[in-house]
Amino acid sequence: MDYTTIAVADTRAIRTITLNRPERRNAMTPEMQKELIAAFEEAATGECRVLVLSGAGKSFCAGLDLSVLNAMSDETIIEHRADAELIARLFLALHELPIPTIAAVHGSAIAGGAGLAMICDFTIATPAAKFGFTEVRIGFVPAVVSAFLALQIGDKRSRDLLLTGRLFDAAEAHRLGLVNEIVESERLSARVAELAEILIANSPHALSATKRLMTAQHRAWLDSAIVAAIEANAQARETEDFREGVASFLEKRKPSWAK
Repeated sequence: MDYTTIAVADTRAIRTITLNRPERRNAMTPEMQKELIAAFEEAATGECRVLVLSGAGKSFCAGLDLSVLNAMSDETIIEHRADAELIARLFLALHELPIPTIAAVHGSAIAGGAGLAMICDFTIATPAAKFGFTEVRIGFVPAVVSAFLALQIGDKRSRDLLLTGRLFDAAEAHRLGLVNEIVESERLSARVAELAEILIANSPHALSATKRLMTAQHRAWLDSAIVAAIEANAQARETEDFREGVASFLEKRKPSWAK
């Protein structure tokens, strides 16, 4: 398959997917989300044994492209739900991939970008990496990502990150359990390759069975959480706060929230 927003390279048993919109800090569009889903599905049925996710340029991923969100402001609630369902499909495709996944994070991983990074089985970050679930700053609801975040670090710590919308560094992400290792920038690629080789040496059947087992253990709860998240995501896009938040961000001014 030909891709325009991501770059896909297969080397031996490793598939490396690079988010490839560096001029937009690799911000996601619906096209990128669909291409990522396709690349994940190819990996699930192909010959690769490990998937590596990275970002081109100075960032890992800045989340959803806000110019796309701005264009969505005139959509119907049905269209909003379809957009939210696409985000859920993307996260679930990565979460349920039957091969080990590694995120190589440098620069910023924000909102949905932080979601992609943390959903991977292993998250390796540089000291300068920044994370944040910043949706509330623009009148949006961190809906779908909240389910995966709560699954990983629990309710109390998730509320801190989601309700404040604050940025946090790699060291805090490591303490929270969202990052497995922190390595210097010049060592990032080498460490990811080392980890990939460790995984490749293990039984592919056992790895796949272990991932399926761990996914199944939380599936009923996650399915229910995602249904609620899709509706919350769609409803949030109907609000004045959302329109004002996106507009203020694009216009580089402070938002003026409705009373």
